[in-house]
Amino acid sequence: MKIEVYSPTIRRKEMDAVLTAMVEEKIGPGDRNRLLIQTAKEHLRFDYALALRSPAVALFQALKALSVKPDQYVIISALSPRYYLQVLQDLHLTPLYCDVSYDFPCMTRDLVEAAIAKEREICTGRMIAGGSSTFEIAAIVLHHTLGFKPDAASISEIGIPVIEDISQSYGFWLKSEIKKEDASSEDKHSKNKTTSDSQLQTPNSLFSGVFCILGLEERDMLTSGGGALLFAMNRKDSTLLRNFASLADEYCLPDINSALAVVQFKEAQRNLERRNDIAEIFIKASLRTRHKRFIPINDNEYCNYSFSLVLETGLKDVIAYAKKKEIILENAFENTASGAGITDNCPVSNSLVLRTVLFPLYPRLRSQDIERISRLVMTLP
Repeated sequence: MKIEVYSPTIRRKEMDAVLTAMVEEKIGPGDRNRLLIQTAKEHLRFDYALALRSPAVALFQALKALSVKPDQYVIISALSPRYYLQVLQDLHLTPLYCDVSYDFPCMTRDLVEAAIAKEREICTGRMIAGGSSTFEIAAIVLHHTLGFKPDAASISEIGIPVIEDISQSYGFWLKSEIKKEDASSEDKHSKNKTTSDSQLQTPNSLFSGVFCILGLEERDMLTSGGGALLFAMNRKDSTLLRNFASLADEYCLPDINSALAVVQFKEAQRNLERRNDIAEIFIKASLRTRHKRFIPINDNEYCNYSFSLVLETGLKDVIAYAKKKEIILENAFENTASGAGITDNCPVSNSLVLRTVLFPLYPRLRSQDIERISRLVMTLP
């Protein structure tokens, strides 16, 4: 039986929630949209949020809330989703592409500062040559690529507004809580332990962006079948979002999608634990191959959104080899800015597009499927 590279985790609870919305004929934006925001607030502890129809709408509104102006620059990773480019184009903004490293697929502060310095030098050269060129940076859109968490706090210290996209990394802090709860149970008789470690690891302390986007698309960590939450963690930043509180219904997430997303939030920790268990098996298998893995900055802050390898051999050969074993693999970065072939100044990202493969990793994998994928990882050409 063929194993697909991706499958959304939809169980009976999600189906029942959607069916109830359909039976009640409550499918447009309404009470369940508001329930989704309230449910998400309980898990993410933000101050204010909008539940919108797509991540593209969320990014568009986030940039508008920052009062961006035409021809300003927005810094994005070369491995950001391709839809970013359309949003920037629609707002008449200029993307400033930032490269990544071979070990970590997200932007870092050093690389962001290098990209800024390089573009500033180019703009200065144009002005010296007699051209008119301005260089104003409106924002940094920080994508948590493949579920890896960048150091947003350090990047925000540059002084440019940051929008964090956690669509692929939701729940990275829950992994820490799971481990800490286990440790806490072992130490529960200790008189010196006065505060639960899991209480110290909260979303408030982990997000540094002015706004955060949590995509709810089919391949995001949580899904509503389409949509996104746009939220601000504190009252000051949420004031900017409240200006869009009266958006037309056509911008807001329908109740039929919201019903699905509410259950996804409630099942998130269960699904994350399953992802962790599967990933541990794949990681052990990868130690027996010459291909490399990306390494999280902090291993406790990775949600195992996916399992990817940077290959020493050709991508096509590996995908064809897996297909013979009825396991579907994908180019991990095909649907990115670099994947579109437009990031000439980002050599590492362009190289990773040609060498990084994505393996199936999702909670619904059966034990026999996990074993087959593990054997494939160990025997890759």
